Amino acid sequence: MKRILALLLCLSLLTAAVPLCLAVQEDDLAVAADGSGPGPDGPAASGPAVPAPSVILIERDSGTVLTEKNADQRLSPASVTKVMTLLLVMEAIAAGQITKEDNVTISQASMRMGGSTAYLAEGERYTVHEMIKATAIQSANDAAVALAEFLAGSEDSFVTRMNARAQELGMTNTQFKNCHGLDEEGHYASARDIALMSRQLLMHKDIRDYTTVWMDSLRDGTFMLANTNRLVRFYEGATGLKTGSTSKAGCCISASAERGGMELIAVVMKASSSDDRFESARALLDFGFATYTTVKAYPEAVPAPIPVLLGEQKEVQPVVGLEQVVVVEKSAVKSVQRETTLPAEVKAPVQAGQTLGELKLTLNGQTLATVPLVAATEVRKLTFGVVLGRMLKLLMLG
Repeated sequence: MKRILALLLCLSLLTAAVPLCLAVQEDDLAVAADGSGPGPDGPAASGPAVPAPSVILIERDSGTVLTEKNADQRLSPASVTKVMTLLLVMEAIAAGQITKEDNVTISQASMRMGGSTAYLAEGERYTVHEMIKATAIQSANDAAVALAEFLAGSEDSFVTRMNARAQELGMTNTQFKNCHGLDEEGHYASARDIALMSRQLLMHKDIRDYTTVWMDSLRDGTFMLANTNRLVRFYEGATGLKTGSTSKAGCCISASAERGGMELIAVVMKASSSDDRFESARALLDFGFATYTTVKAYPEAVPAPIPVLLGEQKEVQPVVGLEQVVVVEKSAVKSVQRETTLPAEVKAPVQAGQTLGELKLTLNGQTLATVPLVAATEVRKLTFGVVLGRMLKLLMLG
């Protein structure tokens, strides 16, 4: 009797376990279908499962998308908006239009900004450097407006520039209404667009002088600035970039990090909590660094010089004309093939930078990149005067 009861108990447990297993499998399939878990469509379908509704992970140099989920959804970006504000400021500095030592006078409009601020007072004067610091570290809305007014005369004029730059960068799902990111009707961006402008900002190497700082100060050390991005302190290789949160936007972040010469950008939109935001960004970055690496588009060996017909020099050296990297899975690095195509000879004249051939990188028959091989130097065409001069020189030596 006891054996029969034990057998019946085991059968009941097994019957109860079957629906549970099936439910787990259905959840796994759902993860793959939304593009955040394993799937058949390559890198964009093989990333980690994260709770945030919209995410993307890209490699900075090439812009290659490593994984994404609802990356084109228009959402409120909160203070991640300031990535574009900082980009326009850094571009103005690079163009020589302003300097970091220029003085910024705080207006009444910037002083009245709410949300995260540096408590700037009307009439105070700070350097551009200090206002970048307050914007990038503290996410100070008043500092962002002060920079916008300094650069464009008014925040409205600056926002016009923001939208124009967004169009230039191909940010098709973005519209800015302000420079700070407080909720406003019609102010939106997508995760993909934020990745685009974040990539552009990171092209300015010195932005890291601000976005990697954990603690700093204003007013001769009397006002402390604390970085809103805790990954800067707790994630290996973190280089920035910007957090944001409002009641409408939820918790957002554009997080960047560099390891082994590869820099990644993870954008997380509308996370339900600050912890979810950081953990999602961490999971995306961990996945990228664990799975991928970059390969430089260079020939396996230095190409041989090419003979030049009727040239003042007998040959010209081909070199890579465009620095480029491709992103591949670490397991496939040794399978990348390099094919160099160059002519047997060229005719003079040859211009420096003139395309001579190409280098093609392929993996399993798929082209990863095609890079031009160009002339390293100019080679002028032989003239009668040059030929005569050489003959006379030979005769004199003889």
